[in-house]
Amino acid sequence: MTEIARGSNVSYNSLKLFFDKFVQSGILVKTRRIGKSDYYKLNLDNSFVSNLIKLDWVLTKKMLNPEKEAETIAV
Repeated sequence: MTEIARGSNVSYNSLKLFFDKFVQSGILVKTRRIGKSDYYKLNLDNSFVSNLIKLDWVLTKKMLNPEKEAETIAV
């Protein structure tokens, strides 16, 4: 949880509020336990996660090619 909080710029205490919901919904899956620490990863097979990744790619492409978007709108 510490690494997820740090990487996403969300406070650890805020992440604790909804972390269990991410696990229950299948967005995150537990991969292993080392000592007292549980390790999780993003579940790429989850439909919400895959759609979020697709949205990210669409937005990234639009940011990199704003002219192409203008051509598409004009047509």
